[in-house]
Amino acid sequence: MNFSEIFAMMSGGVPFYILAFIIVLSILVFVHEWGHYIVARMCGVRVETFSIGFGRELFGRYDKNGTRWKMALIPLGGYVKLYGDVDPASAGHDENVADGETIRQMTEAEKKQAFFAQSVWKRAAIVFAGPAINYIFAFILLTMLFTTNGQPVTPPIAGAVVGGSAAERAGFMPQDKVISIDGKQVYDFNDIRREMMIALDTDLTFNVERDGQEISIDASPDLVTSTDRFGFKQSRGVLGLISPRHALRVSTISGIDGQSYDVDDIDGKLAALGDRMGQTFSIEIYKGEEEEADIFVVSPLADANANILNKDDERYGILFMSPEEGNVFVKHTPIRAMGEAINQSWVVTRGTVEALGQMITGTRSATELGGVIRIGALAGDMAKQGLVALIMFMALLSINLGLINLFPIPMLDGGHLVFYAIEAVMRRPVSERVQEYAFRVGLVFLVGIMAFANLNDLMQLFLKT
Repeated sequence: MNFSEIFAMMSGGVPFYILAFIIVLSILVFVHEWGHYIVARMCGVRVETFSIGFGRELFGRYDKNGTRWKMALIPLGGYVKLYGDVDPASAGHDENVADGETIRQMTEAEKKQAFFAQSVWKRAAIVFAGPAINYIFAFILLTMLFTTNGQPVTPPIAGAVVGGSAAERAGFMPQDKVISIDGKQVYDFNDIRREMMIALDTDLTFNVERDGQEISIDASPDLVTSTDRFGFKQSRGVLGLISPRHALRVSTISGIDGQSYDVDDIDGKLAALGDRMGQTFSIEIYKGEEEEADIFVVSPLADANANILNKDDERYGILFMSPEEGNVFVKHTPIRAMGEAINQSWVVTRGTVEALGQMITGTRSATELGGVIRIGALAGDMAKQGLVALIMFMALLSINLGLINLFPIPMLDGGHLVFYAIEAVMRRPVSERVQEYAFRVGLVFLVGIMAFANLNDLMQLFLKT
């Protein structure tokens, strides 16, 4: 990134991206901490502080139950501090109470309101409530979207096959409909994209419907590392199928079935295309004098291109590669929407776990691990696309926030749950000394991961080529 690009971002785009990031993260943090708060209150535990952000308090107030609700200076998280805990991480407890200038021990009535004095099941429920409410929040958002706005669905049909791609080498043909991948049912073209992104270059078996017959195709996606406009890198598997959403302007075609055409020779290209409707042939797409043309294998139908020659029609000079509609929004009944929301949550969870597993084993580069800068970039991009895109992004991010907090790492909710599981089995709590050392190790680990992720973002942002 050069200085002119940085200046352009700083003078226009950056404040918008920062604001979008703060709003999205603050909402998700509030939801997460509210889960801890409401279950703690249901269990009779006093909540001393509910904070959005860390550091110096900007403003706040006490409610009738004595909880201090506040906004803090650093908007990168939040916490609830429960009565009797020495810190917001519940790393230890203190039975002493400051009473004016004197220090005394808690009374029995006060101890009943302390987090540490609750049964292991109540403590586990309070801790688990944070990640759980993130999943519930995502479920509610997705259900509402799928009911009111509709779920975006693109038929899993190959509008075209990229020449030289893994799909062409494996024998895929235009208009093939993918039914399943390694036994997993496929309902949407995005299901194919997600499976390829996680699979990388793994061998896969595709069940495909072609001309009314079901066939099996073995294919291994090509492993590709791409860089977005911010400079962030991501590895993914690329099969080489083009979704039915795509259409081509005839003006961009530079070759048909091996015969070259002048870019401006619209009539010649339209005549050649008209002669080949219903057949399978290749087309070349002009990308400039210095770039190699893209090659697509297509099989367009006459019915889908009935107006390609009609100069009075808006579809004049546009080649539709598939008879199927592109991206459509399917409105569901509330019950069906809930089922789709659950399925979407599962798909995101499985994809995140598999991607992290690939980073650990080295199959996927750890440089794809993003921090607050990358999340902010995504939040800003989604906000620019509109409210629906932003809500969808918020739902998916909420799922990831809930999942990550369930990882068995000390300092995270999952780490606490591990200690409570040990306590339930051993019938005695893990010593506070052991927990303290574990939390220190967990803190160092989390700080290291956050530092790596954000440094990685900065290096890719400013050192991209």
